[in-house]
Amino acid sequence: MTIPADDSAAEGPTDIELRVYFVRKRNALLVRGVFSDLFMDYYLHCADLKVQLTPELDAMMKEALVSFTMHLASRPWSERHAWTVNFQTPLANFFVTGDNQGASVAGRCFTENVRVADRGMFHAVVQKATDPLRQSSIDFSGASFFGAVEEFYARSEQRRARFFEHSEEDYVFLSAQPQCDTAWLESLTAEDVRRLDQTEELSLLEQRKYHWECGCSAEKLYAALMPQVSGGLDAFFEGAEVLRAMCPRCGRRYNIDREQFEAWIAEQA
Repeated sequence: MTIPADDSAAEGPTDIELRVYFVRKRNALLVRGVFSDLFMDYYLHCADLKVQLTPELDAMMKEALVSFTMHLASRPWSERHAWTVNFQTPLANFFVTGDNQGASVAGRCFTENVRVADRGMFHAVVQKATDPLRQSSIDFSGASFFGAVEEFYARSEQRRARFFEHSEEDYVFLSAQPQCDTAWLESLTAEDVRRLDQTEELSLLEQRKYHWECGCSAEKLYAALMPQVSGGLDAFFEGAEVLRAMCPRCGRRYNIDREQFEAWIAEQA
């Protein structure tokens, strides 16, 4: 067994644990985790919403969840991140978001009204505590989510990063740190990664747990919709008593009842 995976009992059915290691003498950070439970919760969410992706898009969505969660685990505890990634082949947008303090991850795939362009676009947003948002964007080619993230690291983060599947639903993420042996990192194969505990000195830095959770609610949608009701509820509802709204983060649909919305506005006042 290489790069030991956690075999302790999980505290809850939706928790996954990621282990963060430092590869000594190579100056690289290694993150490893088994994503079975996170995938299961994502599929339960899709079943609840009656969403079914094609096999190709489903595989890309899994890569989005894996790469984003591992990226989160490699970042400071006080940060929140979000990625919006546009692919031209296949034509789709992926959105993933997460909060290190809340240990939560969520996301969705869009296949309607997707912008057609010559190349894909990777847009990242990060916020640390109460600091202003920081944004970064690159264009890229290709149809691999892992490949898009690796290109984002190379061009935006200005450092090398690589993803490997250690075994089924068990992944490894390696990212260069200052004075990294980049030639070594570039040369690694999947088989090399499976033997790293035999060939390299690994120091366990920390263990982090994550779970699938958007955290959306009708009340949060009310707050998001407030700028659109400046002209009054009559204009907003256009004679209807109930409107359908969708969470932009996870795709869950809500019924916005006029009477309940009006009562919520009164409470805020």
